[in-house]
Amino acid sequence: MELHDLKPAVGSNKKKSRIGRGPGSGKGGTSTRGHKGAKSRSGYKQKVGFEGGQMPLQRRVPKGGFKNINRVEYKAINVAVLDALAEQNSLEKITVANLIQAGMVRKNQLVKILGQGQLNHKIEVEAHAFSKKAEEIITAAGGSIVKL
Repeated sequence: MELHDLKPAVGSNKKKSRIGRGPGSGKGGTSTRGHKGAKSRSGYKQKVGFEGGQMPLQRRVPKGGFKNINRVEYKAINVAVLDALAEQNSLEKITVANLIQAGMVRKNQLVKILGQGQLNHKIEVEAHAFSKKAEEIITAAGGSIVKL
């Protein structure tokens, strides 16, 4: 087989129909647009969401809720996860950099430590926020917290 022998599969290449090129094409005259009316004219454009005069969906459905522009988004990490990380990497101090390196947090995310699970290691934890329960668990295990 040579390059010049290659052909597309039968039926894969279809010839584009040329609309409005005379009566011999079978698509002359009205150019498949039918007779008269706005849709047959050039430059016709229907508004987005137009439903033929019926009240459009985006106007029928009521508006709801709001977006709080002052919201602060934290990445939640539980005490149990910190315990596992400390045991795995034998750490005494867990910082945001450690969490980024472990792939738990992205570079610009704020971190909040939550109090689910148990802590079996005495560790110092650096984060942007702590829940009350997380603070209690960390201090009860003999560790300390540092708010950034």
